[in-house]
Amino acid sequence: MTLLWIPLLSLLGSVISACTGKLSRNQATSLTAIAPLAALAITLYHAPAVLAGETIRFSAQWIPALGLDISLRLDGLSLLFLFMILGIGLLVILYARYYLSQNDSLPKLFSYLMLFMTAMLGIVMSNNVIQLWVFWELTSISSFLLISYWWHKSEARKGARMALAVTGAGGLALLGGLMLLGDIVGSYNLDTILASKAIIQSHDLYELALVLVLLGAFTKSAQFPFHFWLPHAMAAPTPVSAYLHSATMVKAGIFLLARFYPALAGTDTWFLLVGLTGLTTLLFGAYIALFKHDLKGLLAYSTISHLGLITLLLGLDTQLATVAAIFHIINHATFKASLFMATGIIDHETGTRDMRKLNGMWRYLPYTATLAMVAAAAMAGVPLLNGFLSKEMFFAETLNQQVLGSMSWLIPVLATVAGALSVAYSSRFIHDVFFNGEPIDLPRTPHEAPRYMRVPIEILVVLCILVGIFPHFVVDGILSAASLAVLGQAMPEYKLTIWHGFNLPLLMSGMAVIGGLFIYVNRKYLFQFQASLPPFNAKKIFERFLVVVVNWCQNKIQSTENGSLQRYVFIMLGVVLLASGWPLFEMKQLAGSVPNTPVDIQNAIGAGLLIIGAIATVIWHRIRMVSLLMLSIVGLMVSVAFTRFSAPDLALTQLTVEVATIILLMLALFFLPQSTPRESSSLRILRDVVISSTVGVIIASICYALLTRPLNSISEFFVANAKTGGGGTNVVNVILVDFRGFDTLGEITVLGIAALGIFKLLSRIPLYMPASDSEGRPWSKDRHPILLACISQSLLPLALLVSAYIFLRGHNLPGGGFIAGLVTSIAFILQYMAHGTAWINERFDVNYRKIIASGIAIAMFTGVGSWFFDKPFLTTWFDYFDIPFVGKTELASAIVFDLGVYLTVVGATLMILASLGNMTANAEKEEVNI
Repeated sequence: MTLLWIPLLSLLGSVISACTGKLSRNQATSLTAIAPLAALAITLYHAPAVLAGETIRFSAQWIPALGLDISLRLDGLSLLFLFMILGIGLLVILYARYYLSQNDSLPKLFSYLMLFMTAMLGIVMSNNVIQLWVFWELTSISSFLLISYWWHKSEARKGARMALAVTGAGGLALLGGLMLLGDIVGSYNLDTILASKAIIQSHDLYELALVLVLLGAFTKSAQFPFHFWLPHAMAAPTPVSAYLHSATMVKAGIFLLARFYPALAGTDTWFLLVGLTGLTTLLFGAYIALFKHDLKGLLAYSTISHLGLITLLLGLDTQLATVAAIFHIINHATFKASLFMATGIIDHETGTRDMRKLNGMWRYLPYTATLAMVAAAAMAGVPLLNGFLSKEMFFAETLNQQVLGSMSWLIPVLATVAGALSVAYSSRFIHDVFFNGEPIDLPRTPHEAPRYMRVPIEILVVLCILVGIFPHFVVDGILSAASLAVLGQAMPEYKLTIWHGFNLPLLMSGMAVIGGLFIYVNRKYLFQFQASLPPFNAKKIFERFLVVVVNWCQNKIQSTENGSLQRYVFIMLGVVLLASGWPLFEMKQLAGSVPNTPVDIQNAIGAGLLIIGAIATVIWHRIRMVSLLMLSIVGLMVSVAFTRFSAPDLALTQLTVEVATIILLMLALFFLPQSTPRESSSLRILRDVVISSTVGVIIASICYALLTRPLNSISEFFVANAKTGGGGTNVVNVILVDFRGFDTLGEITVLGIAALGIFKLLSRIPLYMPASDSEGRPWSKDRHPILLACISQSLLPLALLVSAYIFLRGHNLPGGGFIAGLVTSIAFILQYMAHGTAWINERFDVNYRKIIASGIAIAMFTGVGSWFFDKPFLTTWFDYFDIPFVGKTELASAIVFDLGVYLTVVGATLMILASLGNMTANAEKEEVNI
């Protein structure tokens, strides 16, 4: 259970952060940091067991019939990422407090940051692949919010849109791959999938599933050719860049490769796709980084290159390569986060990130310069720093592979070239920024940043040094546990020491350093060569692609949608006729073996009134008030039909919905013409009559065929289990709040969203309010008749009493939260009609949005409460209690869920109707609080 608190605390931190707008920056930072600190404490509590090789699991049933559970796992790989996500996240929170200006909203950044942290925690801890995908998509959405934090800047909006489009498309591919894996294995449980390597790789769909999963990983981790979104994401504030591009966002794809390594790796397809993609990305990113003048641009492409290095290691056919990949994940997170933060200080203090202007910063920022140079040296792989150790392991593993057959010697050669390029762009970062003469036209004179702004960089740089000098003591435990979780078997032998003797990997490291310095010294020739190449702007290509796609979509839409409702209905009904009518011609006999029910006078009268009302609605549809009255007859007769055939719950629901709907339509008719002219030609009317009659014949025939044949209904199951499983004898209500409670939760959520949408549409829409009816007669001056006011006030307490009675008995007798909510709404609507909005506002000043939110929240938390008792989501609990003055009474948790339904229905209905009612009143005198 404690595992669940790790992502929940982060999510709670996002909510807390959003509410700190009126606090000081120090208070907001402290409150925000509490949640990840507590989550980190829980992680540390479980760390000893995980480091000992144990995997800790938590599971709560969600939808058991579909095999979907809320399932978490904590193994060595998850533990490593938790330390990076929470640890670096805390440092970024402290750093951001000093980085953002007073004009920027710190609570908004913290809220988005904590939401992103929640998504990443969910990814690395998920033990269900569908749940993993949900969190995966949440990272795309939350990163969009973070990248577009400075939404007033065009590059921020475009960068966020590009990141969302690329990673979102990859997420759809990933969903397909995960669904295929679940179908192949027969389970969406990650434990089962990881243990089914032989089944997966022997299946015909293995290659397709592999490609789809890799597309998701490659787009998220900016692998070539999907790398182009990452540099444009640098439009985000530097704390966001430091977090997303060192330990979280781009590492999510790497985590996915490592997580599914036990199930998908080991084939030629894996090694070719993953290895060659990683090698291409490694070289391309390192080469482009050398030419970037923007500090964050250089770091962005260096990130792409290092991600390619890790991907290449995961693509090599050796166990030690996997260990080296995980080791470099750790090292890259530390030195890259510190470099981004140092870059942020330089930008913060000088007002620019242009390396052509930033010269001689050592003189102005000596302390920051020292920290940045150490981190850059770690990135270059200088001895006695952490980057040197993982790069040396990388060089060693490129010598022990046969991925390309006889041409495999190319991989260590190209790896050495990439290492040299890494040294070159790191040297440029150090020399061009901190030395190389005097600064040129800086926007402001630089000076050292505040003390605590440098603390996160100091911590990360110290880690770079400690891991580089004492790797065995500092990182061996977590590295072994994470590697064991990926390899899923006995660990290969390896030594984390700073000296392995004179060997070929050491020679490759030396050649990379010497070659990198040579490239940097002679960089002008490379710059000239690069300048001679045709310009390539990924952003413009992407935007042109978007324009082409949007134009294509608009053309398709315009060719099918011309604004004619009749045309849409015609197409829809035509499809219905083809799909449902054709099979009827293949039936030899329409009637089945079940005999017809005799027609009595009551049913005949009811059916006749129903038919007359429907036909009258069509005939007088241009006279809107008359057609509305005829439509109400149809609704009333449907309610009577439900009562006739023993469905009192449906009858009550239909009747209350009918009343609310008629009032809504009457309010809407106030703004519409009383009658409409005839616009359809006789030929079109004939066409409509033929189509509607044909549809009526087909649907009636289908109904008759079904009713005259034996039907195996699931109603027997619900009748038999309503009391024992849901604690109620009203089967309909038990279905709504228990068996199909998840559907009901979705429905009230949609209802609340619809009400909010209608409110926003009506709040500022300019409407013409007629002063007279269709015949020119002015409206009555007595807007609130005394008789109606007296009757409505007398009926209000009675209606509320009836509503409470219907609500409380709903679990065992006809009623429930939905019906009770409509009864309450109608009672209050009557008060609006009788007294006006101003009179109601003085006596009943309620925010309907809060009522809707409260209702949905109560229903949601009722479902979540089931998990605390190891039950599926929204499982009903009930028992009998002796209550004073009442006696032995059954209490069920479903009544709390029904309360949420009640509040949502009341809030949504009153919001819609009161919004329309308010528009009919004098806006200056009467204003409803909604």
